[in-house]
Amino acid sequence: MRVPFNPLQAAILKALTEALFHGVDMKITSSQVVANLQHQFGMVEGGKPKEIGLTLYLICFFMGGPFFLLLGPAWRARRVAKRLERSKNNLMQDLARIRGIVYAGYYGHWEGAAEAGNDDNPVLRAIGFELPHQRVRGLGEVKIEPFPGRDLAHDDVLDPGEAPASAEIIVIGSGAGGAVAAANLARHHDVLVIEAGPHFPSGAITHEERRMTARLFVDGGVQTSRDHDIVIFQGHCVGGSTVINNGIALRVQQPGLTHPHANDVFATWAALGAPVDRTRFDAAYRAVETRLGIEPIDPKSGRNNGTHLLNGWAAHAAASGDPMDSEAPALWFSKNYGPRSIKADCAYCGYCNTGCPYGRKQGMAQSFLIDARRSGARILAETRVERIVWGEPDLDGRRVATGVEVLLPDGSRRTIGATRGVVVAAGTMASSRILDKSGIRGTGEGISLNIACPVVALMPGQVRAWDEDQMATYVDRGDFLLESHFQPPMSMSTLMPGWFGHHADRMLNYNRLASAGILFPADRQGLLIGGSLHFKLRADVELPLLRRALATLTRVHFAAGASEVYPAIARGLTLHKGEDVDAFFARHIGEADDVTLSSSHPQGGNARNADPDKGVVDLDCRVHGTANVLVTDASTFTSCIRVNAQLTTMAMAHYATAVSPFAA
Repeated sequence: MRVPFNPLQAAILKALTEALFHGVDMKITSSQVVANLQHQFGMVEGGKPKEIGLTLYLICFFMGGPFFLLLGPAWRARRVAKRLERSKNNLMQDLARIRGIVYAGYYGHWEGAAEAGNDDNPVLRAIGFELPHQRVRGLGEVKIEPFPGRDLAHDDVLDPGEAPASAEIIVIGSGAGGAVAAANLARHHDVLVIEAGPHFPSGAITHEERRMTARLFVDGGVQTSRDHDIVIFQGHCVGGSTVINNGIALRVQQPGLTHPHANDVFATWAALGAPVDRTRFDAAYRAVETRLGIEPIDPKSGRNNGTHLLNGWAAHAAASGDPMDSEAPALWFSKNYGPRSIKADCAYCGYCNTGCPYGRKQGMAQSFLIDARRSGARILAETRVERIVWGEPDLDGRRVATGVEVLLPDGSRRTIGATRGVVVAAGTMASSRILDKSGIRGTGEGISLNIACPVVALMPGQVRAWDEDQMATYVDRGDFLLESHFQPPMSMSTLMPGWFGHHADRMLNYNRLASAGILFPADRQGLLIGGSLHFKLRADVELPLLRRALATLTRVHFAAGASEVYPAIARGLTLHKGEDVDAFFARHIGEADDVTLSSSHPQGGNARNADPDKGVVDLDCRVHGTANVLVTDASTFTSCIRVNAQLTTMAMAHYATAVSPFAA
């Protein structure tokens, strides 16, 4: 395995670790933290490790150059506190985000290859965390064990060296959009699915967070917008983001499940020139829900953290007197786990975001990709599509795709022919890059995000939120959502606010923490520049909404009995009951740099629109000006859909391909 950080960069990491843990009783050495990070980022593909290395040089320069390496941890800690923790300078705030990587190196500590080899893991033991195999489940609970028999087999996935010369239809991407399209199209055509990432069946997934994060996510889970304000989580594996998401299945509008006064997404699309046939789209929703066995989760899988949000919301809404609060659905999520009827219930191990090792989530590799294979489709992994290859225009002057150019792991390139057409479904950002390189104008514009921000609460007694489904319950407030949310130690440490001993103390209280996050729409504010996402929150739209949503969630935590609340403010501040919550957020959030933001739901960039001057694809998801190229992922969304995007992405793919658009 390669070593991504050179000796100087490793020395800077070690010095920074000693500064951040100054005065803390570390259970492993700073040298071990550096070794952990070398191991973790040695598994990450692409240029992100190099970018982190350059960031380390900048940190060393601004922290005092050679003095930062030569002087002791106490001096370094004071320097870091002054220049990074308390700074309002944009560059310093960007550099300060390196703290999350250092904390990942500590709390992601793993010993050996097997889970059982970590029974005495000193870092996990110190915070009171039990790995899934150590947990005792009582009568009526789901045992933490595999549900076998519904994964793609090894032979179902082609290695790059087995790439065929051609196929009738090439589907780029194997996630929510690509898999559904492939399953539909393979019933009538010879289909080849091309996926840039590796194949990880359930049995190959483990609870080693650092390894799974490095291998299953784009950029090892630290992909960001151009200015580093927003972390963008996307899957990089067969099955796409459905492998590493939480299985949430929400329609954009559904009586009783979404807020009655929320934005009518389909009406907005129609007003923008992109109507959908609601009857057909509802049928698409139903088809996907039926295939995946979508159902509300069992409340026992979210018994502590999930009920914390529901109880807190009930108390808050009763006291607020706001009709928007009283009409807000507060419910258990419906998901593509299980279904319970075949005893494939979620085992609520709490590791959804690093893949399900137990085969209990019906991601694309457990459902639609299997359907596609049964119809004869082929799946080619670890092969990146660079661009679409064009032939002669048709009689109407439209461009005709004849294949795709791919990049293989050895650096070689080749063309794979497509005799009928190409479907682009690589996700908002990758699809936009591919279309841009293919000469399609207007791609990568008008990108939307559902943006998340966590708020952690310290409770008087034990919660053990880690021993349940990561995301169990939600409140749809109309203009934003509140969602229960917790993470295993490594990931939790990176989103936990706080510095130095304060951060360590909060992690030592791991068993007493409850956590939830806000989810709010940022509509059409993104643009790809040089392949990277430029995204700015508006001072008069998203920032006030962010502050208001965080204030609401803070009140909900206190209504549920929290002793302290830790909002994701860059400076790691603490809120106590009785403080002026609105004034706090008005004072401490002036721009995106002031808070930890992430998104797992990039949308748009290749929007549907009847007018080719206003959208990249037409109302049938066919790229304007082409005869045989479709886009069937969330990049087709004309505006932000506000709720978790998985189900609507699948429905859009079904909507576009249920009747073959490539019929002779």
